[in-house]
Amino acid sequence: MSDVVRDELRLTGTKVSCGIGRCGACAVIMDGRLVNSCLVMAYQAEGTAIRTIEGVATKDDLDPIQQAFLDEGGFQCGYCTPGMVMAVKALLLEKPNPTDEEIAEGLSGNLCRCTGYAGIIRAVRRASNRVYVQKD
Repeated sequence: MSDVVRDELRLTGTKVSCGIGRCGACAVIMDGRLVNSCLVMAYQAEGTAIRTIEGVATKDDLDPIQQAFLDEGGFQCGYCTPGMVMAVKALLLEKPNPTDEEIAEGLSGNLCRCTGYAGIIRAVRRASNRVYVQKD
């Protein structure tokens, strides 16, 4: 599916790195669940709702998760960031105020080779506070 998303639909925010489902760079939300698009065959996605990084922000505003990544320096080269944002989005949709253990579990399928994760974890905490406050 990642080839269709990137090459045919031209939604190139979804990255492909390992191609075997270990890095999370290609993560998208399919029918409300986080999936590695490199492991989903195109026919398996037929009739499903797919949300890529391009569908996270609105026309006028970044999603609170994206803003938190900017505010906390949760990226360096940025290659893994779309997959990380999608993983955080899926986590916060399920658990708006996750514990540190739930954050670690929610990010466990995503690899970052640049940042050391401290900024990413701070970004998740900041985003959960924003998302949680917005839902009240």
